[in-house]
Amino acid sequence: MSYCKYVNNLPPGESNLHRDYHDNQYGFPLTDDNELFCRLILEINQAGLSWTTILKKQENFRRAYHNFDIDTVAAYGTADRERLLQDAGIIRNRLKVDAAIANARTIQQLRQEYGSFYNWLEHHHPLSKEAWVKLFKKTFRFTGGEITNEFLVSTGWLPGAHDPDCPVSQKIIALRQE
Repeated sequence: MSYCKYVNNLPPGESNLHRDYHDNQYGFPLTDDNELFCRLILEINQAGLSWTTILKKQENFRRAYHNFDIDTVAAYGTADRERLLQDAGIIRNRLKVDAAIANARTIQQLRQEYGSFYNWLEHHHPLSKEAWVKLFKKTFRFTGGEITNEFLVSTGWLPGAHDPDCPVSQKIIALRQE
């Protein structure tokens, strides 16, 4: 079986962590708003760092951000912000922490108008990568071209997550047809 070149070229020690993400998360369509928010926060936090770092800290992020519950994060105040900035298990960057809180509040507003974050994405689909980037920059904080692209590819909104002959690609195609 032929997997994506990315997975086949992973250095020893990173292969299990990345392989699990590749095989079970990357490119799979997400419909749950909290999980979409999770992926957005992880992509934002990856900026300037390796994805390995984020994957290793993924469960710490889940704990620190209350399982990425949008309403809980949107209600964070000064004490929560400081708690996050002191948490060595996550990325302690004020801009990224502030973006997570602001983006949770933005998603609350999107849910009022569209019913859900997922519905907001669906409402704008399909767009080109460039149009998505423009929309995300206008709507969210800390979402440049690479962050927006990886968020959309990793959640199934843009193509390119897997090589066409990768068996995971075929699995994702089958899921979409259900």
